[in-house]
Amino acid sequence: SLGGTESLVEHPASMTHSDVDPEERIEMGITENMVRLSIGVEHPEDLIADLKQGLEAV
Repeated sequence: SLGGTESLVEHPASMTHSDVDPEERIEMGITENMVRLSIGVEHPEDLIADLKQGLEAV
C-alpha cells in the first residue's frame, strides 16, 4: 500500500481518482495514460529490470 517500503505502480485515473469527473481529472493533469511510480527500498538494478520487463509487455 502507499506508505509502505515496497515499490508500486499505480494508474490514478482508475484507482485513486476513479471517482473524480473525467473533465476534472484532465484539469488536474491526470490523464488516462498516466502511470504513477512510487519507488521503495528495492535495489535499483532490480527496479530497472522490472520496469524494462513491464514496458516491453505493453
